[in-house]
Amino acid sequence: MAYKKISNQETYDYMFKVLLLGDAGVGKTSLMWRFSDDVFNQTYISTIGIDLKLRTIDVEGKKVRLQVWDTAGQERFHAISVSYYRTAVGIMLVYDITRRRSFENIAKWLRNIDEHAQEDVVKLLIGNKCDMQQPRDVKREEGEMLADEYDMSFFETSAKENESIDEAFECIAREIMERFVLGWAIKERDKPTQEAVVEIKRKSRFSRTKECC
Repeated sequence: MAYKKISNQETYDYMFKVLLLGDAGVGKTSLMWRFSDDVFNQTYISTIGIDLKLRTIDVEGKKVRLQVWDTAGQERFHAISVSYYRTAVGIMLVYDITRRRSFENIAKWLRNIDEHAQEDVVKLLIGNKCDMQQPRDVKREEGEMLADEYDMSFFETSAKENESIDEAFECIAREIMERFVLGWAIKERDKPTQEAVVEIKRKSRFSRTKECC
């Protein structure tokens, strides 16, 4: 889930696997590239299968490396995408504020998460392409209400204008830290010594499994 690794190229304390989910064309690839390489290309083609980018950021005084997985939104790639759900600790659900159908389909993506992801995976909702206010098809308040309903943080972003991209990724990284890393520490501190040892062993075994992903 989260693990520590020292490499010759870069030192980091934890690595978190984060998925980008949403309909085709909502801008998941643009979000990933803007976050990882600070570039924007108006002519990205639809992702075929799945793609991956990496970036290390500072979170609560720790170096956190995010594995950002861009999944294809087309239904024919569904089987490939869901195979990555189980090992993710964070999922960013993306819709296009100018395409209402992509917002309505967030419910479908949430069902997929319930079926295939870990129960305690951190979720965050993104309304992308906020630079295109006309024609806006989804009100900001609607995104906020949906995020509140499912206990998710919410951001409106623009990959084109580089608006709120870093903030969204930093937010999900911080929430993953709080839930999985700090949460474990609190849980283990409050347990009797014998139970805590069992919990630590289980966490270590789980972490090694994730390192292979």
